[in-house]
Order: sequence, then structure tokens, then C-alpha cells
Amino acid sequence: MHIRRVPFDHPDAVKLNDQVQAEYHVRYGDGGDATELAPEDFEPPNGVYLIAYDAGDSPVATGGWRARDTNGEGNRDGDAELKRMYVIDGMRGRGLARRILAALEEDARAAGRLRMVLETGTKQPEAVALYTSSGYEPCEKFGYYRFHPESLCYAKPLNP
Repeated sequence: MHIRRVPFDHPDAVKLNDQVQAEYHVRYGDGGDATELAPEDFEPPNGVYLIAYDAGDSPVATGGWRARDTNGEGNRDGDAELKRMYVIDGMRGRGLARRILAALEEDARAAGRLRMVLETGTKQPEAVALYTSSGYEPCEKFGYYRFHPESLCYAKPLNP
């Protein structure tokens, strides 16, 4: 497996984003994550988007971060928001999400971000397990879903 930086609107990123949105729909019964995202959100040095490819060069996992600073949605200066972490069904349980997460944290740290934040939901217990086992702790709610009862927010300092 190898990890590549790609634009958020790269065809493989769009394909995996469609799959994660479909999974959100199954789990939450709505139209997916309505958080507004733009390709420029993930352009260095203000963010990055990564895709993991298998040996056959098929996209199997994805994730990105985007810079967030103090705003009306509860972010703080120096935040890096984790978005679109996803591993396809047949590749789960192999540590891919943990590898993507570590790469994203390192990239955000190198970009001078102070804290990685993320929003997940109560119907994603495997995501919660990944984040808490990786040092994330519950934090004040932020973002589009900050008032939604199924929203869970976590943060981890990105110490240099």
C-alpha cells in the first residue's frame, strides 16, 4: 500500500467520498454529511487530502485535513479539522485508517497547526475507537453538526 497526496476533486477522491456519503446515509438515514467542503480547503499549506492505494493501484482509503481558525462554528486558532476518513469495506481491520491518520497529523503539525479536531457520530463506534485509542479526547462541539445530539467531537494537541 502507498499513500498519495491528491486534490479533493481528484476522480479517486470523488469516488471514495461518494462511498463514505452512502455509508453515512445508511448509518444516519439522511443525505450524508452536509458540511461544506471545497477543493481549495485541502490545498497545502492549508490542508491536504490523501488516498491510500493497494498494490494494484486501486484507491482503498482516504482522509484529509483543512485549516480552521476561530469562527462562529466553535473552532480555535490553529485547528486542523479532520475530514472524510474512510476505508473501503474489504480493506478494514488492516491498520489503514491508523496510517492515514498518522500521516495527516504529521502533515498538519508540519504546517504549524496546533490541534487536530474531528467530528464523528454515535453510530460510528469503530471511528470513535480509532480516535480515542490514538489519543483524541472529547472536546467542545464545533462545526456544522455542533447542535446535533448524535454528534461527537474530539481533539488532540499536535505538539511539535
